[in-house]
Amino acid sequence: MVLAHAFVVGGQVSDSERDIAVGGVPSVPPAVFDGVDYAALGHLHGCQTVNERLRYSGSPLAYSFSEAEHRKTMWLVDLGPGGEVDARRIDCPVPRPLHRLRGALEALLADPALERYQQHWLQVTLTDPVRPERAMEQLRARFPHTLQLAFDPEARPDDGLSSYAARTSGRDDTEIALGFVRHVRGSDPDAAERELLTAATSAVGTAGRGEV
Repeated sequence: MVLAHAFVVGGQVSDSERDIAVGGVPSVPPAVFDGVDYAALGHLHGCQTVNERLRYSGSPLAYSFSEAEHRKTMWLVDLGPGGEVDARRIDCPVPRPLHRLRGALEALLADPALERYQQHWLQVTLTDPVRPERAMEQLRARFPHTLQLAFDPEARPDDGLSSYAARTSGRDDTEIALGFVRHVRGSDPDAAERELLTAATSAVGTAGRGEV
């Protein structure tokens, strides 16, 4: 029987494993373990069978949201006198499961079908065209264990310019700052924000010219 910490070709990776290399070799073929009765592998976090004699138990807990769909288990293996393998998969306790939610903020807060995720660790991606105010605060009022918040707006207007240089060409510092707020939030700065940004960029320009 062999215990090994390695990435064996054919295994399914997740986002939470670190790259490893032994002697400059990042992965090994299953044939490396030919001739052994059983190889118990570590490194990949998903429980999986490379072949009948080569298995990963996976991690007992999830370490990133890429593992949200993993069934966390271990292998109980009995080896017969002639090398026969009897492997049974046993579930590990999961103190708090992971889940990913995606959608507009109001829909996520109102959907009764999402009640079952209120005690999960959550990664939430909001699709609102305009970034909602106090989004994390509102989410945690319903889903208190929200850990990660991302924005992927749908139907946001596009200026048709592909590069940063094209978007900023011919614009002064104030226009660039206002455009940045519009790009990140999905809506124009209000009058007070516009006044503040204008004063700030003007002050920076004055200082840069040595007029302070």
